[in-house]
Amino acid sequence: MCRKLFLLSILFVLTFSVYSLKAAVVPSNNIILENNNSEFSFTSYSLTLYDKINDNDLNFDAFKYGLKGYLKLQKEGNLINSKYLTIIDMSSSANNERLFIINMDTQHLEHKSLVAHGRNSGGTFAKQFSNKINSHQTSLGFYKTAETYIGKHGFSLRLDGLEFSNNNARKRAVVIHEADYANPSFIKRNGRLGRSYGCPSLPKKDYTTIINKIKNGSCLFIYYPNNSYLKNSKLANESSLVATNR
Repeated sequence: MCRKLFLLSILFVLTFSVYSLKAAVVPSNNIILENNNSEFSFTSYSLTLYDKINDNDLNFDAFKYGLKGYLKLQKEGNLINSKYLTIIDMSSSANNERLFIINMDTQHLEHKSLVAHGRNSGGTFAKQFSNKINSHQTSLGFYKTAETYIGKHGFSLRLDGLEFSNNNARKRAVVIHEADYANPSFIKRNGRLGRSYGCPSLPKKDYTTIINKIKNGSCLFIYYPNNSYLKNSKLANESSLVATNR
């Protein structure tokens, strides 16, 4: 009798655990994340979404940190345009498509693109980053997209840096714009993509579509596995992720 009660108790615990795991791993379309502060819950959600996006060019660490910051900014009401999460992976070669625009409503990848880094950040690979004015280097971290304007590079999108690592973005005129040196033809002629003064410059193809989608308050994250940045970023290290109705 005692053994039967013991076996029934084990069965109940296993059944409840499987049900709880399913709830944490597969959120509904209207919930960002289960109301659970555990790292397990976030990891499960991020892995599920990453698998759904299904693009091996998107570095999982870049995605994971970008998703953490996006969820925190969304939770705090800091994103006017929460439909899109844009990730730029500066650990990848400039000759690869390393800008990814994820539609968080449909949970799929809408755009991939080449994107330039700052001329003093490196050659084919970016290795050095700075927030200093006139450094001509890329700045890491989370940005919020702002207004569009017509400037010397044509149709462009201003960016506001949200962290210690990029809060001079406005002063440095770090914006998204089209550039000849950011096109695939430049790689064919020169062996690598061209470089900017710190702007994430895009190829001419589709750049107006990209800007119009992510403008006016969406989240953009420029990633590199820089220990100093990752250790000190409050957005990349967010741990208290709670459910948010969309």
